[in-house]
Amino acid sequence: MGLAAVSQVEMGIAVSAEAAEGCIEDKRIGERIKFLRQRKHMGLVELGRHTGLSASFLSQLETGRVVPTLRNLARIAMVFSRDMSYFFQTENIELFRVIRAGDRQRLPQTGVEEPGYFFESLGHVPADQTIAPYVAEFLPGKEGRAARSHQHNGNEFLYLLSGSLRLTHENKVDTLDEGDAVFFDAEAVHSYERVGDEVCSALILTMPEAMRGPKAGFGPKKQ
Repeated sequence: MGLAAVSQVEMGIAVSAEAAEGCIEDKRIGERIKFLRQRKHMGLVELGRHTGLSASFLSQLETGRVVPTLRNLARIAMVFSRDMSYFFQTENIELFRVIRAGDRQRLPQTGVEEPGYFFESLGHVPADQTIAPYVAEFLPGKEGRAARSHQHNGNEFLYLLSGSLRLTHENKVDTLDEGDAVFFDAEAVHSYERVGDEVCSALILTMPEAMRGPKAGFGPKKQ
């Protein structure tokens, strides 16, 4: 479609509206938006809250019924810490990508009025698109606010960068200290809760692929 449009320009023929629409459709912008949103387990209403766009408009974007303006596409890209070129690039695997700290979007814990932590996407890991990396900062506990449990598909790996964190996984509770790491089945109900006053942050990798073999849990205790 793109080559046909170029050849028309070279011949002095105006590019038709149908050709332009076909070029846009080939980029599958709506599908890419939906992929990023679902990967973060984010609903249309929540994405609308972060972008200032209505859920109905976002739904039309994802289904290809409307075409986003560059301004709206930039808002969506910033939520997912992506460059706008993501929506137009070819499907070739990108093997080198730098994610600048100043380019990340800070987002609150989803599904609660008072978040217990904030997280930032560290971008897109290209290998088979099976890993989503984040950095999270956990807030101090607040009287009357219980840690909100959640669950999602696949597995999760957490490496504690600083502070202490109480992690509840099904009926098991463990406290992680700086430098500790844990890998677990994310389909089980789990929650995080900061312990103490020290700044608490962690690197988190979510892996949506189904687990193979027995369910994994907490690693061996320190001796």
